[in-house]
Amino acid sequence: MNRTLTTLASAAALSFGAAGCTTMTNDGMMDDGMSSDLAYVGGAAMYPTQTIVQNAVNSPIHTTLVQLVQAADLVDTLNGAGPFTVFAPTDEAFGRVPSATVTMLTQPQNQAALQSVLTYHVVPGRVTAAQLMQMIRDGNGSASIRTVNGQSLTATMDGDFVKLTGMDGSSAYVSQADVMQSNGVIHVVNGVLTPSL
Repeated sequence: MNRTLTTLASAAALSFGAAGCTTMTNDGMMDDGMSSDLAYVGGAAMYPTQTIVQNAVNSPIHTTLVQLVQAADLVDTLNGAGPFTVFAPTDEAFGRVPSATVTMLTQPQNQAALQSVLTYHVVPGRVTAAQLMQMIRDGNGSASIRTVNGQSLTATMDGDFVKLTGMDGSSAYVSQADVMQSNGVIHVVNGVLTPSL
């Protein structure tokens, strides 16, 4: 299991540049005349009246994440009352992880390792972009965020972009913020974060 996480950590530690990222604003929000909280991820509507999982299954850029959540037996948890803040890696982010590692993590004997990686992307409570940036300002440029995994992520600003750094040095930038859910909020990220081993 440690070798699996080491491989994932090495892949996730690849440099994720801010190119192509949007700033930490409501860039993903679109007004449909019905709700100012309706967002679109990968062209699919994300309804603030639905749960994290209900919306995620409709996102065309989160198919790998949904499959891994199912394999980790976390569907009921993320359908629960929460609230949760999820830093949701895209399919492109998972594409940077060796496919053999992803396959290995989905094997039943590695479920605990998969749960560890996925819950490292989940924070208790609903943390909006504005709150996250305020935490960074209050921390003089850096905020430590405790995850459901039990380990912390570090949030910093890189120019206009929020950067998340894992305990092992893996990093990701928020590419779309404040996708509101009935039981929390999703921030789309362009990298897979891994906890320390």
